[in-house]
Amino acid sequence: MIGIIGSGIAGLSAALRLKSLGYEVTVFEAHPGPGGKLDQITQGRYRFDLGPSLFTMPQYIDELFELYGENPRDHFNYLRKETLCNYFWSDGTRYQTPGDKQQFVESFSDTFNENPVKVKQFLEDNGLKYELTAPLFLQRSLHRIKTYLNWLTLRALSKIHRLDLFQPLYNTLESYFKNSKSVQFFSRHATYNGSSPYQTPGIMSLIPHLEMHFGTYYPEGGMRSITESLYQLALRQGVKFHFSEKVTSIELRNGKAIGISTAKGSYPFDIVVSNMDVVPTYRKLLKGIKAPEKTLAQERSSSALIFYWGIKRIFNDLDLHNIFFSDEYKEEFKCIFEKKTLSEDPTVYVNISSKHTPTDAPEGGENWFVMINAPGNYGQNWEELIELSRERILNKLSRLLGENIKELIETEFVWDPRGIEAKTDSFLGALYGAASNDRMAAFLRHPNKSPQISNLYFCGGSVHPGGGIPLCVQSGKIVSELINEDFPK
Repeated sequence: MIGIIGSGIAGLSAALRLKSLGYEVTVFEAHPGPGGKLDQITQGRYRFDLGPSLFTMPQYIDELFELYGENPRDHFNYLRKETLCNYFWSDGTRYQTPGDKQQFVESFSDTFNENPVKVKQFLEDNGLKYELTAPLFLQRSLHRIKTYLNWLTLRALSKIHRLDLFQPLYNTLESYFKNSKSVQFFSRHATYNGSSPYQTPGIMSLIPHLEMHFGTYYPEGGMRSITESLYQLALRQGVKFHFSEKVTSIELRNGKAIGISTAKGSYPFDIVVSNMDVVPTYRKLLKGIKAPEKTLAQERSSSALIFYWGIKRIFNDLDLHNIFFSDEYKEEFKCIFEKKTLSEDPTVYVNISSKHTPTDAPEGGENWFVMINAPGNYGQNWEELIELSRERILNKLSRLLGENIKELIETEFVWDPRGIEAKTDSFLGALYGAASNDRMAAFLRHPNKSPQISNLYFCGGSVHPGGGIPLCVQSGKIVSELINEDFPK
């Protein structure tokens, strides 16, 4: 029997895969329902996805239905976006990113006066980086020797000079593009794992490949439908859930995990999987155990400050995903990672799910998810920072859209790093666990199996392979394969 702590996307993935292998699985969740960060809120007549807003690589979700011979389309549907994102700069430059790769090469080259050959080469090189590294970094545990004893690893090592591991992403981009806007356009992908483009290695330029090659999607009914459909699948297959039952400790005997305890009692298990952030797992659930302090002390990823605004107007210039860039990009990341504060000129992301789900807002209105990257919760004066940032964001959006946004706000909810930390148990409110501001970051993340406690495993964004929906789903797969290897049914 296997007990899983947390019903985030990684916990659901692990539960479904383990159940398909024949294990009995029970999931414990502190909150009333599943989803973790993939939650939702309602403010008046507006519905908002609370957490992640970008959906890529939907095949990883489809695989979970296919494990049971179910047609994913009978339970979960999505559409591929023809426009990936709208971009805005303060000088009036706008760019609408087409989902078709050839159209992108042509339109991007024209808009930013770049050599189309270089643009195409950049995309091809990103594809090669993904092809070389995905089997090693994204699909297997990095902490088992057999991962390195195969031809795929040897092939990746033979082409290590093509991976741009030894220079920052921003420098890699400057080697391809001459326009500073082009560099800024692609450097934002560092934020997909909560890192700085001026520090994270150039290999992270493979992230655009996930959008350009695999596509960007919108799940029908919003992001919340991802976890809701997986939860219903788990129920159909006999996975058991205990909601509103917070785990208080992982029970050990002779260095081995033997169960979990909650306020309602103790539950024996043969194997325990934690989908909780690795730091609070050690600090709260494994008290008295010598923790891997060096790993837990790694720099945390960025967090977020998010305003959920009910806007009583339709903006035809906006789509599902919209980016309003900072003029002081380097300073923005310096503020986040060095000064632990918010930039005076932040890059603003606006997500509007009502563009595809009209019922998310009343007629004539839109639901704006307005986010800026932020440092974690280090005890800053958040009330002051929130008020300052609110005015800065409103001024930027009003200026670039030619409309007084403040007067259009009908409802408002604010989520800051303190709230993210409190609701999701993410250490310091970091969205992706450890940051990737180091070329060895992939190898330094906490492993999916405890190196010191038998029968204890980890999944989720704070461990290998990292944060974001695709990687969290993959972490659940990696854990299921490790358990099946260690305890074959």
